[in-house]
Amino acid sequence: QVQLAESGGGLVQPGGSLRLSCAASGNIFRINAMGWYRQAPGKQRELVATITEGSKTNYADSVKGRFTISRDNAKNTVYLQMNSLKSEDTAVYHCNAELYRDSLDYMLRRTSSSWGQGTQVTVSP
Repeated sequence: QVQLAESGGGLVQPGGSLRLSCAASGNIFRINAMGWYRQAPGKQRELVATITEGSKTNYADSVKGRFTISRDNAKNTVYLQMNSLKSEDTAVYHCNAELYRDSLDYMLRRTSSSWGQGTQVTVSP
């Protein structure tokens, strides 16, 4: 079993900053990609940013230039630095990990997807 523990959400004014963290633990051999997704009320979950084990990143157009994703492979942790926050960034932010549970999975390049419970980010005056 794999657990993803998110932290760092909260209430911030427009233009402010927050840093989210997500630590993965449990039955993990190796983590391939990690990422952040968000879901606003009444909307579908959408990709915010992803990062591969080799630190190749991908961002949604709406956050490019404002958000930065990074990871610490030794700690199985991914971060999301969010600057210049806008009201439309308000959502529940979920962490995701695509991982290999054991050496056989890794040899076969067979990944499993795990999700965190989410952390609320509210941007409001």
